[in-house]
Amino acid sequence: MHLRLRRLLVEYRSLLIFFGLMLVFRSAVADWMYVPSGSMNPTLIEGDRIVVDKEAYGLRIPFTTMRLTHGTDPQRGDIVIFPSPEDGITLVKRVIGLPGDTIEMRNERLFINGAEMNYVAASDAAADAELPPATGAQNHEYIDENLDGRKHAIMLLPERPADRSFGPVKVPQDGYLVLGDSRDNSKDSRYIGFVPRDSIVGRAFGVAWSLDPDRWYRPRGDRWLKSLR
Repeated sequence: MHLRLRRLLVEYRSLLIFFGLMLVFRSAVADWMYVPSGSMNPTLIEGDRIVVDKEAYGLRIPFTTMRLTHGTDPQRGDIVIFPSPEDGITLVKRVIGLPGDTIEMRNERLFINGAEMNYVAASDAAADAELPPATGAQNHEYIDENLDGRKHAIMLLPERPADRSFGPVKVPQDGYLVLGDSRDNSKDSRYIGFVPRDSIVGRAFGVAWSLDPDRWYRPRGDRWLKSLR
């Protein structure tokens, strides 16, 4: 039995090494993540497979949460990945508040350190076509939000119960305030609190591919290899 096992290990050594290196790579360098919910609509859609840069905020020892390097700090507007402090489920949200910031929201509009962010009404027929039917059927609107020069679309669902105002609150020195781009359909810092820097796994920088779960997993060709902002 031991001889047979040794023979198999020798025969498949290259394959085992490949898979081992792949696991190390995914743990410490880059990985991909399936988007299961609509909390980041319209930036991310259910069925997207996003690519995560795990070195962005410091290189970790594979399979641990210990960092070998500090890396750069998360910036306002970054789309970050982290485990929920409630149940450990992986979440993806946008960084809004940096350490030391004072953040306030008044009727969906953000104020950062006393300054109101810029908002412009927008329409996006392409986003409408990609939304799941249940979401698209709801009364919704898009607004372009400008965070320190980084513009992105957010989605509002006026008829859905949500916390549309909060604060002002001050972000602690070791934490970040994060929100979903679908502001009325996101369990984010309004409900789970600030996210510690050490909990942030990496930064999402692109959609590798996308399959529509509501349409027999039909490929969404226009979302493949799409960069995120």
